[in-house]
Amino acid sequence: MSEKLAPERRTGIEILLPGPVPFAFPEKDADPSPAGRDYPMADAETLLAAYRKMVLGRRFDEQANALARQGRLAVYPSSLGQEACQVAAALALRDDDWLFPTYRDSVALVSRGIDPVGILTLLRGDWHSGYDPVAHRTAPQCTPLATHAPHAVGLAHAERLKGTGTVALALLGDGATSEGDFHEALNLAGVLRAPVVFLVQNNGYAISVPFAAQTAATSLAHRGVGYGVRAEQVDGNDAAAVLAVLATAVEDARTGGGPWLVEALTYRVGPHTSADDPSRYRSPEESEPWRARDPIARLERRLRASGLLDETTVAETADRAEALAGDLRARLAAPPEPDPRTLFDHVFRHPTSQLTEQRTEVEAAWRP
Repeated sequence: MSEKLAPERRTGIEILLPGPVPFAFPEKDADPSPAGRDYPMADAETLLAAYRKMVLGRRFDEQANALARQGRLAVYPSSLGQEACQVAAALALRDDDWLFPTYRDSVALVSRGIDPVGILTLLRGDWHSGYDPVAHRTAPQCTPLATHAPHAVGLAHAERLKGTGTVALALLGDGATSEGDFHEALNLAGVLRAPVVFLVQNNGYAISVPFAAQTAATSLAHRGVGYGVRAEQVDGNDAAAVLAVLATAVEDARTGGGPWLVEALTYRVGPHTSADDPSRYRSPEESEPWRARDPIARLERRLRASGLLDETTVAETADRAEALAGDLRARLAAPPEPDPRTLFDHVFRHPTSQLTEQRTEVEAAWRP
């Protein structure tokens, strides 16, 4: 690396370490505030937007699960219970920032404004990612764990060199932090001070492997200090807290503060995918405390207590969610009709003579 591009080295471990407990806003005035940390609460408009997007996102998630059971999708990985993380990730970004999602982050994509049918296209056996990544500044959903994390670092560093002020946010699960790509991405991000934020949704399980069997570390956030990456832990079911931490992290990265690692403690209420049977590795009682901490209900209580939410808004939001689900059902009623000629698209910019010959043979044999 040239001296011109070498990043400034951070000094002092304290600035890198997460707080002693996951950050959360007090639910009542009498509750203690987390010591030593001051993340500003989002304004009323943003909190209401988060509520609406979480309700819509959950209804989308429910409908996608139903479509998978009906055989209209090959499989669907639910994010039930993780809506606060998904929606906050989308709201923390500007339109010109980039989101790097995993296969479980469909609700984040809905919140980003991507067509729900396009989001599910990949899961019904159609081509590509189902949406234009450049138009939406959203990378294709990544199924291999953590392989998109280095991509997020590379893009963020390139945008930094161009001086665009663009930030990349990579969504990961706790299982992804056991992969080499995750550690390589953090190391490179720390060295380059790339404007990238890693949001790890620690939902307790990597498929069927519980968190305690994945690592002996007390938290995933503490891994950041080893790479010179600032880290924080947050209550992943407190939408206001996740919004506050991510907004701070994104803007700090944007203004030259370097990368962040945010660990959101949440829970995967549903199965790993629609093809999974979670009763084989956990008891039904285990999820009950987490259902009581439902992120939508928590945000609704906060908004009602502040006088920001009334029955009219709740009913209107529910109606919009049902309309979204109905539109999704209608548009996915028919199976996709693949065109075999697309096999030859996007292979080379200038097709070879062999590809041209093969395409001609397919066109002669295929009749729509």
